[in-house]
Amino acid sequence: MKGKYRVNINYDWCKRCGICYWVCPTKTIIRGELDVPKVEDHDRCVGCLMCENLCPDFAVDVVQVEAKAGEKR
Repeated sequence: MKGKYRVNINYDWCKRCGICYWVCPTKTIIRGELDVPKVEDHDRCVGCLMCENLCPDFAVDVVQVEAKAGEKR
């Protein structure tokens, strides 16, 4: 069973280079309008941290979130 993760993007730091959505194996981060990275479904994230580790601007932060009561992990 995998953990749950949330991908946070700091748009003040992001220069829209596209590395995060090109390296994301699950396409959690996708290319939005004007090349702005966006996340539509955080549940797709497997926590591989490729986006966070390869972002040259340190604009991506992947955090593990706690499962809610009664929710399967």
